[in-house]
Amino acid sequence: MVGHKADGRSLYDEKAKAELVALCMQPGASVSRLARECGVNANQVCRWLRERGHVRRPRPPASRAVAMPSPFVAVPVIAATAPVENTAPAVMQLQARLPNGVAIELGGIDVRHVGQVIEALGRLRCSGSTKG
Repeated sequence: MVGHKADGRSLYDEKAKAELVALCMQPGASVSRLARECGVNANQVCRWLRERGHVRRPRPPASRAVAMPSPFVAVPVIAATAPVENTAPAVMQLQARLPNGVAIELGGIDVRHVGQVIEALGRLRCSGSTKG
């Protein structure tokens, strides 16, 4: 900082501003950390970056960068080689818990359709919570 204007705003040396902007453009650089170390408000440094045509994309929070494991488990469905006549279709119960906590319980599903039901559940879009 060089000094202050009559209205109290700070004046900064152009060479020092350019050096700080260059540091901020380095891979992995933290604008807020560098600004704090130099005694400059991070919003001011972001403005200097914009004025020089540099657009930084915010990094996603670390919690979002980690891929969540799939809530579904592979279930092999083996098709019958030849249709069996005069027998009742095999049925089963299916339970699933979606990432938003919703539990689904389906009874009486024909075994031949279980794969399709699981695929359909896998395509459902659901938010991380049930609160709307």
